[in-house]
Amino acid sequence: MSASPGGTPHIPVLIGPLIAAAAPVSGVWLDGTLGAGGYARALLEAGAAKVIGVDRDPAALELAKGWAAPYGDRVQLVEGVFSRLDEYAEGLDGIVLDLGVSSMQLDQAQRGFSFMRDGPLDMRMSQGGASAADLVNEAAEAELADILYLYGEERASRRIARTIVKNRAEAPIETTLQLAGIVEKCLPRSKPGQAHPATRSFQAIRIAVNDEYGELIGGLEAAERALRPGGILAVVTFHSIEDRMVKRFFQDRADGGGGGSRHAPVQEATDRQFTLKSRKAVTADSAELAANPRSRSAKLRVAVRSDAAPGMTDRKALGMPLLKRDR
Repeated sequence: MSASPGGTPHIPVLIGPLIAAAAPVSGVWLDGTLGAGGYARALLEAGAAKVIGVDRDPAALELAKGWAAPYGDRVQLVEGVFSRLDEYAEGLDGIVLDLGVSSMQLDQAQRGFSFMRDGPLDMRMSQGGASAADLVNEAAEAELADILYLYGEERASRRIARTIVKNRAEAPIETTLQLAGIVEKCLPRSKPGQAHPATRSFQAIRIAVNDEYGELIGGLEAAERALRPGGILAVVTFHSIEDRMVKRFFQDRADGGGGGSRHAPVQEATDRQFTLKSRKAVTADSAELAANPRSRSAKLRVAVRSDAAPGMTDRKALGMPLLKRDR
């Protein structure tokens, strides 16, 4: 367990099942979403000789300098992204990717990821490039609607996009509570126990700002290139679109071709790049759910790399939502 800058305990989700699936843990691992270091430290304590901690957020790497110091050269810190992780190391024994926004980022109002507290409308994991405010205030109405619908599965996407454009014409939308209030007025009041009306919209905008789906596919491809034969790839997802993409990637790489049907021709059998530890995703047990509510939506998928050459990826077939400009 580690703590965010605000002092909130950070508990790595599904770390027990991950360590069990990878046992015996050894060699060099890469943690592609270092965050507060929960996975990296668990891997080191479980037997990894070294962990390469990668994060696009400079704040995460600065925080890591403190906890990583006692491990010496067993921890290497790298500022980078999923899609380039094979540039940071090769012949790896394992890679873990914990998707989505970190608790550390959510807890800091000034990062603009959450509508629970007011802050600048930022949402940039790397703290560079175009922000959520840039997107919300400059994107065309049709593109905003596309983002909200495809990335956030928001059924009221057109209504929300139209209202955003109307409001920004009067004054720029610059804070998280401004945006949350605009979205909230477009939707029915949430009932007790339901998510805040702006949840899907904030998710969609965050994903667009950080190109999270593109980085996910790029990261899976890069992991395939970076792992040695027998190396482990473990991916933790937090919502249905991410999990669908990871599931289909693993299925595509593990099935080695298909038998065909009247709708699709027979695919030529290929060497399998991965063997699945299980076809079913691992979810949190009752003890973890009680200790860590964030684990409620988490799913873990684990596969073992073979010696087959890396495959080709059809992003549309993997269920990656594609904006009109990307189709």
